[in-house]
Formats: sequence, C-alpha cells, structure tokens
Amino acid sequence: MPKSLKHKVLEEILNTGLLPVFFDLDFEIAKNVVKACVEGGAKIIEFTNRGDRALDVFDNLSKWCNFECKDALLGAGTIIEPSTASQYINSGANFIVGPSFNYEVAKICNRRRVLYIPGCMTPTEISEAEEMGLDLVKLFPACVVTPMFVKAILGPFPHTLLMPSGGVKLSREEVIKWIEAGAVALNIGSELVNRDLVAKRNFETIRENVKQCLEWIKEARKKKG
Repeated sequence: MPKSLKHKVLEEILNTGLLPVFFDLDFEIAKNVVKACVEGGAKIIEFTNRGDRALDVFDNLSKWCNFECKDALLGAGTIIEPSTASQYINSGANFIVGPSFNYEVAKICNRRRVLYIPGCMTPTEISEAEEMGLDLVKLFPACVVTPMFVKAILGPFPHTLLMPSGGVKLSREEVIKWIEAGAVALNIGSELVNRDLVAKRNFETIRENVKQCLEWIKEARKKKG
C-alpha cells in the first residue's frame, strides 16, 4: 500500500519540479539509482513497468525504500491497464504514471487515493483527464512539441498542471524554457539516468545530474517570478 497520501505526493512533485524516471531489472542497481536521486534532491522517483520481472523488482525496491531509504517516494510508470495499476499499488506504488489516459486506471487510482498522472497530448485529452479529477497531466511525448505548446495550452486551460515527458533534454537552456513556458515539473529519464553511467556504476554522476537539473529549475522559477 502507498505510504503517502495523494495530495502529499502531488505537493512533493510540484515543490521539487522534477520527477526522475528509470528502469533496471537489477535490484542492486535500482537501489543505487534511487539513492542517487534522493541524495541529489529528488525524493520522488518513477520506476517504469518495462520488463518481464519489473513488478518483482519494484516490489523489492518498495520494501527496501520503506526501511533503508525512507525519504524516497516510489511510483510506477508505463501503466496502461487497470490490473497492472492495482498490482503496483498493492506493492506500494505512491503514484501511477501512464503514457496515455485510461478511464479504468483513473477509477482505480481515485478509489485507492493514489495520484494518477496520465499521458495526454491534445486539449481534448487534457480536458477529459481533468474531468475525471486528475490533478497533474503528463505532456507526452514532449519531444514532438516545443515549450510554446505548454504556453498555448495554458491559455484556455490556465489552471492545468502540465509535466513534459519523453525527450526532455538535460540542458540549462531547455529546462529553463519548459519552466518559463508554464510547466510545473519535468519528467526526465535517460538524460538523468544515463545507460552508460549505469553500466559503469557511476551513481555519483547521476546524483550530480539530478542536483544540477534542480538548480536550473530553481533558476527558471525565480526568473518567472
């Protein structure tokens, strides 16, 4: 079961401005990635459901977080069906992320008081997600649009909370552009948790990547006012 209430998880994402996302079937590597993210300043982390044993790794990782890394808030990503959402919630997922919006997943998450962050791209999808009571929308895939898309969406939807995901680059220029355009947070994967760094067990650089990204987000928020 989740260890944090829905509104607390949302508050953490909004305050931090960054949701790191990764996947690895090696439990030891997964532990070190989570630890690096937390030490870098991002306490909330998304583990994606992208392998045959992903749920097993997540279950062990969730248990480890409860005892060894209590500051971490672990959630599950790439969830596209209700049965999978239920499995991850039962394994301790504090939030559920999807590449698309699914009504049945939304119902389950609402019933269990778990934050659901669906992937949406069009104004219609965003509106339908919000009508289901969803607080935060993942703009996916962000690599096919520009930060101006966020600004354009916020014109008719000024209260919408958008988090670009999928191809967001780890650079000062891009991070600042997304935040200044109105993104409330960034969902970043391989740019933070680089495969080469993982292969070399270079978790220190992953920690520094997270720390640097958070500094850019803070800089952008100050500029925006």
